[in-house]
Amino acid sequence: MIALAVEETVVDLDQALWQVWKAMDVPQGFRAEIIEGAIEMSPTGGIRHFTVNRNLSHALYEHLQGSGYTSGQDGNVIHGLKVLVPDVFVSPEDLEEVEHPDGLGVLASGVVLVVETVSPGSESRKRDLVRKHRAYATAGIPVHVIIDDFDDGGSVTVLSGPDPARGSYASSVRTPYGEEAIVPEGPAKGFVIGPGITGGPR
Repeated sequence: MIALAVEETVVDLDQALWQVWKAMDVPQGFRAEIIEGAIEMSPTGGIRHFTVNRNLSHALYEHLQGSGYTSGQDGNVIHGLKVLVPDVFVSPEDLEEVEHPDGLGVLASGVVLVVETVSPGSESRKRDLVRKHRAYATAGIPVHVIIDDFDDGGSVTVLSGPDPARGSYASSVRTPYGEEAIVPEGPAKGFVIGPGITGGPR
């Protein structure tokens, strides 16, 4: 009887996903993210989605003048071998301070606020409200804002106090559309997200 030794090949899933993501040619109008062991592609959103994010980004830009920070949209935020693309984010004006070594985006460690404007559909909602929520908390991003047209007439939820070990935030404040949500800390402290950005109840 002849025994054959079989050499096992161990594949590092995170590393494999990272290599695939880097090689992807993402079609215009889509984004590709690495979230919880998978590459997820999603469209960038319709006119309502775009308008809310544009209003928010412009208002944040004005609020942050002179702080050394600025707002950005649809950029890669990288944490280890994970890639997230928030609708809006706040990082230092000098991106060289937080640039990924390979120039693929900004490091999550330099991002102080992220915003997700929730997309319709059950799978999109699960991605925006559950998987990306955990990913931002795990990355230690201090403030995570969720703008949700589909939450009982619309709401803005401001999360702060990330617990990377648990993948959750210690504080969650939900404000219905028509009222003013306020960023509690960081360079955007005091920034108001109200009807001028979201419109009234939907």
